[in-house]
Amino acid sequence: MLEFPRWKVLWLWLLTLVCALAAVPSLTATMGISLPAALPQPKINLGLDLAGGSHILLEADPSQVRQQRIEGMDESVRGKLKSLSDPIRISDISNRGGALTFLVEDVTKVDAVREAILPLTNGAGMTGKRDWAITVSDGNRFVLTPTQEGIDQAVSQAMDTAVEVVRKRIDALGTKEPTIIRQGANRIVVQVPGLQDPQALKNLLGQTAKLEFKLVDTTALPSDVARGIAPPGSEIVPYADAREGTAPAIAVKRLGGIRGDQLTNAQQTNNQQTNEPVVSITFNTEGGAKFAKLTTQNVNKPFAIILDGKVLSAPNINEPILGGSAVISGRFTTETANQLAISLRSGALPVDLKVVEERTVGPDLGADSIRKGMIAMGVGTLALAVFILVTYGRFGVYACAALVINVLMILGIMGIVGTTLTLPGIAGFVLTIGAAVDANVLINERIREERHRGRRVVAAVEMGYKEASRAIFDANITNVIAAVLMFAFGSGPVKGFAVVLMIGIATSVFTAVTLTRLWVAQWLRRARPADLNL
Repeated sequence: MLEFPRWKVLWLWLLTLVCALAAVPSLTATMGISLPAALPQPKINLGLDLAGGSHILLEADPSQVRQQRIEGMDESVRGKLKSLSDPIRISDISNRGGALTFLVEDVTKVDAVREAILPLTNGAGMTGKRDWAITVSDGNRFVLTPTQEGIDQAVSQAMDTAVEVVRKRIDALGTKEPTIIRQGANRIVVQVPGLQDPQALKNLLGQTAKLEFKLVDTTALPSDVARGIAPPGSEIVPYADAREGTAPAIAVKRLGGIRGDQLTNAQQTNNQQTNEPVVSITFNTEGGAKFAKLTTQNVNKPFAIILDGKVLSAPNINEPILGGSAVISGRFTTETANQLAISLRSGALPVDLKVVEERTVGPDLGADSIRKGMIAMGVGTLALAVFILVTYGRFGVYACAALVINVLMILGIMGIVGTTLTLPGIAGFVLTIGAAVDANVLINERIREERHRGRRVVAAVEMGYKEASRAIFDANITNVIAAVLMFAFGSGPVKGFAVVLMIGIATSVFTAVTLTRLWVAQWLRRARPADLNL
């Protein structure tokens, strides 16, 4: 227990020194001291409650998910019945009223239609029910209604996807450790530390980024479009920025277009002729093939570029576009073009998100919390140091030195890993200091007991560390298990507390057991004391 080869001594000191030096940037940052830019500067990120920032609560409308599923089923049914070896004609198709209805023109093929569309439905999770209910009325009218179980499952999947999309968009802003969690069935909480102006964040998150390319219906009369009347199979879509003297909307064909969910890249660039900001997009192989087919089959016809239900532009297809790339223009500024590029790269939100709550947290409260937390830690550390020095003498000096190194190592590891420190994390920090002293108390008391039993100095120290280490490891393993469970099942501040606690447990065991044992062993070999002042 007291034998330390030279390589082990060097390794322990190197590890301690690296972790302690990693704490310097975080400490100097709190003092307002800037280090040379050439030096590595791992710093601890401060959470919303310490650094301030923006808090936004987003909410989705479940009815929109229902309508999306009905429209998707509409396209699937049409495509399925057309792709049969013996295509089946249907008519009087409607996706309004919360259900999809259509007539089968040949009554003798009702059973064939049911058999064809049944695979388009699936089980609704573990409920034992299907996500669609299929009924037939009047002999040949099919009614497909999404079940509540299917809607609940679709909403949950949409919200999970929305969380990931929101996370990608915020990460693209270069922010550190945002908190993005689901709240209830259809809400998302977004907290971005250090961001004092939430308007840009709201603009970015409020944009669904649903990109579509649809053919313009040139048969639509301008007078009908102005009254909101579209030809069969088409729909009216407004312009995003209708200029004076131009039509405020346009008629586009509802089916047969291309969605922008097959993009591989989107970047803000400038038009080489006009120098206006535009967004260059690139499709994947499948999307590029579809885009090439659309433009090849519709040369000299206009097509509309639609973003979030509004037409950005409706250019004419002068020639096939075969390169799998295109340019989106629409009177952008550099900032709005960049935001659109970020949104398109991150993917479209599966459902619109509405801001229902927003607030900006100033850094003043966080600075006060940090100051009070440092005071609490300083007072606690000083009180422990006085107690340990008075009680254990030289061994108390080793314990105090280990305590200081423990604090530096926690800060250093948190800076290297890039974790976020929150107010509960400070509480975990202070708690870890007490746990570190507990280990030294157990070791020193065990050594004292061994001396009272008559063991010699070296034997008493060796037995004290050996026996106390078992209890220390057992106790800290239970703490680690609790911290892991808090991290796995908690969120936000709970996770912050768990991270600091896990790091603190590891460093406290290292400093209180391994480092103090190294120092005691070196002192025993050098001084060879006849007794211990314990």
